Amino acid sequence: MSTELHETPETLDETTADEAARVAAPEIIAGSLGEYARIWWTRVRSGESGALPVIIGLIAIVTYFQVRSSLFLSAGNLVNLMNQAAWIVMLGMAEVFVLLLGEIDLSIGYSSAIGATITVWLLSLSHPVPWWLAVLAGLAFTSAYGAIQGVIITRLKLPSFVVTLAGLLLGQGLLLWAINAAAPGSGGTIRLNSSILNGIEYGAMSPIVGWIVMAAAVALAGVYMVARDSRRRASNLAAPPASVTVLKVAVMAVAGVVVVLLGNVNRGVLVVLRGVPWVVLVVLVVLVAWSMLLGRTRFGRYVYAIGGNAEAARRAGINLSRIRVLAFTLAGLTAGIMGIIYASLLNGVSNNVNGGQNVLYAVAAAVIGGASLFGGRGKMLGAVLGGLVVAVIYNGLYLLGLGAAAQDMWTALVLLGAVTVDTLARRGRAAQ
Repeated sequence: MSTELHETPETLDETTADEAARVAAPEIIAGSLGEYARIWWTRVRSGESGALPVIIGLIAIVTYFQVRSSLFLSAGNLVNLMNQAAWIVMLGMAEVFVLLLGEIDLSIGYSSAIGATITVWLLSLSHPVPWWLAVLAGLAFTSAYGAIQGVIITRLKLPSFVVTLAGLLLGQGLLLWAINAAAPGSGGTIRLNSSILNGIEYGAMSPIVGWIVMAAAVALAGVYMVARDSRRRASNLAAPPASVTVLKVAVMAVAGVVVVLLGNVNRGVLVVLRGVPWVVLVVLVVLVAWSMLLGRTRFGRYVYAIGGNAEAARRAGINLSRIRVLAFTLAGLTAGIMGIIYASLLNGVSNNVNGGQNVLYAVAAAVIGGASLFGGRGKMLGAVLGGLVVAVIYNGLYLLGLGAAAQDMWTALVLLGAVTVDTLARRGRAAQ
């Protein structure tokens, strides 16, 4: 008696649909919002959970701290959290560029501080240069620092861990030398003398400007998404259902309204202090720019291709060395932006900046946000969410009166959980 299993056409159709759902993005094959949700859930069950774990984790951590301290979700503390998280988020986005390639950059904690030192020093001269020129000088240094490391890694075929570890040690020495040379006898600290750059962290938009910026950002995003979908449909390419696009715009609008409402609450004690901090806009601009670069350009496709399979990318004609050097350069540039934000937060630069610890926060933010240490997987938005997780842990434990020991242990546990989720997801995809 034959025991051969025969599949019906209906079974084959269902199997093909499930397999397509695991491989393709929901917006590529979905025809409606309901189908989009079904395909998304299929991908989650197959290991492609995206930002879902970090969002659930963030909600759980926030809930815990709010239960333990009623001050956590107050408007004043949440705005303070935005300021505290900005530099961690920015450094996490810098690390994403190299993690996507399966590489790592351990030097950005100190290179960012040196870039900030250059900027602050140029502004503290007896005849200070214009603030924008000082900023460009600092960003040029950090970009060059990353580019040089990228060239050494690609030309000499050395591991990025070793090269950037050397860059970390060199950067630590250069920071000490630079501050002593720029401001001898200052006690190892250079103050930031620029109302514009100080205003990044401690300045805020007026309430009306905050609403205008939020409305313009949501409107521009909506117009871009609708125009993009229209072009794809006109070219007979797959595009997400209109209901999905409307839902995404609505989520952005709700998030924007919440941020502006929180920022516009008076959080001053002796004086009235309202408005969304300028640093939020800086982070948003960088997030959008780098997300577009990775998601909508040839360079971004090449980065993901190399991280996914470097040999296959090489055989496809991609110049691996050029892409790697450019990725390290962009990591350095983003780290330079972080250095200026950090200097704004501290009102200057000190030679006791813990660049080694800062870069660990960067890696933690990127990995917690979904970037894979094996390359080929991760997004800038994930680094933002991961950076928020790290900042929430530190802010919440501070409110509870716990010190650095508890903060480091909590961050370690969350990081270990994120790596475990990534590893299990990879095993699940491999098994399927």
